[in-house]
Amino acid sequence: MSPAPVSLHDSPGITNLVLEDARFAYEHTSFSTLNSEGISIAAEVLNDVMIRQEYSPNVWRSEPLHLIPPPWIRSAEDPLARPTLDWIFLVSALNFSFWSEYEGSEKRFAVDWRTSWDPDSPEKSWDGYYSLLAALNRALEEGIPITDPSFYASETSCPDSLIEYVFRKSSESVEDMPLLQERIRVMREVGSILCERFGGSFQEFIVGYIKRFGKERDAIDAVKMVVDTFPAFRDQTTFKGRQIRFWKRPQILIAETWVAFYPVEPGIPHPIFPKGVKGLTMFADYRVPQILNQLQMLSYDEDLIRVLQSHQYVESGSEMEISIRASSILAVEALKTEIIRIRKLEAIENGSTSHPASEITSVILDFFLWDLAKQVERGEVRLRAYTESNPAHRIRCIWY
Repeated sequence: MSPAPVSLHDSPGITNLVLEDARFAYEHTSFSTLNSEGISIAAEVLNDVMIRQEYSPNVWRSEPLHLIPPPWIRSAEDPLARPTLDWIFLVSALNFSFWSEYEGSEKRFAVDWRTSWDPDSPEKSWDGYYSLLAALNRALEEGIPITDPSFYASETSCPDSLIEYVFRKSSESVEDMPLLQERIRVMREVGSILCERFGGSFQEFIVGYIKRFGKERDAIDAVKMVVDTFPAFRDQTTFKGRQIRFWKRPQILIAETWVAFYPVEPGIPHPIFPKGVKGLTMFADYRVPQILNQLQMLSYDEDLIRVLQSHQYVESGSEMEISIRASSILAVEALKTEIIRIRKLEAIENGSTSHPASEITSVILDFFLWDLAKQVERGEVRLRAYTESNPAHRIRCIWY
């Protein structure tokens, strides 16, 4: 079967500025380009893996370090929603720059905590993104209210030295938490805004969003509200006289909120996002573009390959970085379109709706691809048409 052509306009009616900006940036850069044949093959392979793994939004609850809300919450105003919402907010605010010069080594920054919230679970050293979760969870168990905005906004209650203690490294590590001073600055800024405008909690922000946009509210409205409210979430740059918005952390904040409160019981409306998150794109970082390239969905030019393989840094806001991120967004959109096509054909052929196309969103694909990259890295999954030729691009910034 010949591959379907890649279209940059497969999502009519989309109002997400991230997608529109990605299309513009892609059409004006060439370091990273979409591979139609690779996307077609990857769609078949990844669809099979997702079905086999029964991958769904409820997978979020299976992550051992996540702070899970009670499954019966039916309203964003439920007081039991507040701890999880504040936890998700801080995690998303600090969800950037975890790659290490000591990748794959015990020397890289890591945090010692248990393997789960179960007090009887064994100790483990967590690195990468999980080091952030482990550090916050460890602090909460030590009686440090680190996810409370009114606490981490205050230099008196929560001095820099205490935050440094919260992010203390494993005895095996030789490097500290990357960009720690920038993380402290972000915590002060976002915490102060929540205290000044939203009663000291992300829960009040969410309640305000619901009241402002009403029953017709969309997840995109929440993303825009985050960007408008918090400067530290404004992941955007100017390119060829046009503003290019990537909004990685604003989108992942809303996506994590959606998936954390995704109803466990079928037929129950989502308490915050009743229309779902279909309009969100993938979260353009450094790890997902890497696996998109390794799956041959993205083709890199010689200059980009040379930079990656020589471990040179890529400058934030550069044309090379913009090309990687824009093409990644469009690659996942094309992947989504192709998997939906495959599932619809399968449903017609089998007379079955056991794997409905409506389950496939860019958010779910991003979560799946990130998890898959880790599984491949650990040797747990082997994929057809996979190559380990290029590492992730190296960049130090607060945006991802």
